Parts: sequence; structure tokens; C-alpha cells
Amino acid sequence: MTLNKVPRSLRGDLTKWCQEIQSGVYVGNVNARVRELLWQRIKENIGRGEATLVYNTNNELGYTFRTTRKDKTIVDSDGIPLMKTIFQTSEGNRHGFSNAYKYHQAKKFSRKIKAPSFVALDLETTGLNPRNNQIISIGAVKTINGQVSHFYRLIKLEVGKTVPSDIAHVTKLSDGELNTKGINLKEAIVELKYFAKDLSIVGYNLLFDERFLQVAIIRNNIIQFNNKMIDVLPYIKQVEKFSDDYHLSTILKKYGIQNDNPHNSLADAVATMKLVNELIKKQGFRV
Repeated sequence: MTLNKVPRSLRGDLTKWCQEIQSGVYVGNVNARVRELLWQRIKENIGRGEATLVYNTNNELGYTFRTTRKDKTIVDSDGIPLMKTIFQTSEGNRHGFSNAYKYHQAKKFSRKIKAPSFVALDLETTGLNPRNNQIISIGAVKTINGQVSHFYRLIKLEVGKTVPSDIAHVTKLSDGELNTKGINLKEAIVELKYFAKDLSIVGYNLLFDERFLQVAIIRNNIIQFNNKMIDVLPYIKQVEKFSDDYHLSTILKKYGIQNDNPHNSLADAVATMKLVNELIKKQGFRV
């Protein structure tokens, strides 16, 4: 990048930020004028490349994004900015195709398409609001060419935080267990990124988990996930229009899947993977 058009007083800071943004994402304090010059220079010189800038603002969370990526869009989820992946819906999932047709198509091509590789993810948290509550466990299960591996981490409670009694009851996780067996949240997320690598990540009501991950990533200065994120819940609402409700337990029962340990993040992730595999077989679902 050339700095010839940048005032001399700003060149030092701009050079520093240019060096630090090579990873694709930068989070930190930066003068607004420097930031605008930096972003303009990136767009002028990036060519066919892509970049994402995450920077501090005066909003409630203290950050926001800019991106040139064509496969991503920035959305607001209840006041929390998220990076969403844009991808085309497969032909078998378009409106107007019956379940019978999709099942026929899935069966027709089942011998030609090898087993998909992906990661199923689930989180347990102390509440519903990622601004005030925290992740207390991360469960994930990965399948690559039929080989399955598991990931499970308990998260140490933040200072002054406790697990509400109702959450402790359903998750069977206590303050003592988390503080004794748990690890730092930043460490757990970095390990999850290594576990998932570049595979698609699926989840049931994944938007909820994404919001918690997004806040944790920003607060801990971690590089964003670039994985394709697939929420199964919206798809289920399309193919199971007459379901009494859309709780995971209800849908698992409908598909004959047993989960002996609900509200355990690993058990729920395993159940979600089984559900996705059933949707692939019976509905032509694609990951």
C-alpha cells in the first residue's frame, strides 16, 4: 500500500494498522481518521482479495464491522452485529418441491454423493442475553468421511458470576464444577476453531449460539470464524409446518432420535448431527 497521499502526521499509525490487518480482521482502538484512510486504502489496493475490519465504536457493545467479502453480510440480531454467510439454497430445498420428491432425489443420488463432512455445535449458557450472561459449556461433534470425533469443554465462570438455579437444574452444571473443571472461555473458543477448521458448522437454533460466540470473540480479541454457519431450525419450520412446537426434543422424537442427556451441550450436538443426517437422507438437506 502506498502512503503518499496520507498526511505525514498519520503515516506512522496507518502503517502500523496495515501491518496488523494482514490477518484479515483487526480489533482495537484507532483514530477515526486513520481508520477511514486505512479502509479506503484497503478497498483501493485489495484487488481480488477480501478483508474484514472490526473496530471500536460508541454503541452498547463497543464494536462494529466493515467487510468486502462477497460471501458475507452484516446483520443486526437484537442489537448484536453478526457476520452471516450468504449461500445459495440447493434445488431440492426450493419452495414447491414436495417431501416425496426430495426424498426420491436424495435416494437417487445417495450412491453418488459421499457422506458430508461438517461440525454440529451446541452451547449451554447462564441465560438468554449474551451481553449479561456467559457460555458455560461448548459441545461439538465432527464427521469427516464417516469418522466421528467429539469436543466438550466446561467454561470457568467469570468473576462474580454464578449459575442460576434453574440453569443448574437443567444442565446439571454447578458453580463448583465449572470453577474446578472449567477452562478460560478464550482458550475454549480457540480450541473449537482448531477442532472445526474450515468445515461447515450446523446447529439447532444456531443463531442463539452465534450471538454468544460473537460477543465472546470480540471481548477476547479472537479472529472471527470464517466457517459456513447453517441453522437447522428455519429449515425444520419449512418441512415440518404442522409440528406442535419446534423444541429440539419434539423434532428429535418426530425423527426417531433419542437424546438421553438433554441440555448437555455435547449430547445435544450429537443429537443435532443425527437429525442433520436424517434430513440429508429423507429431505435432501445439504450442508
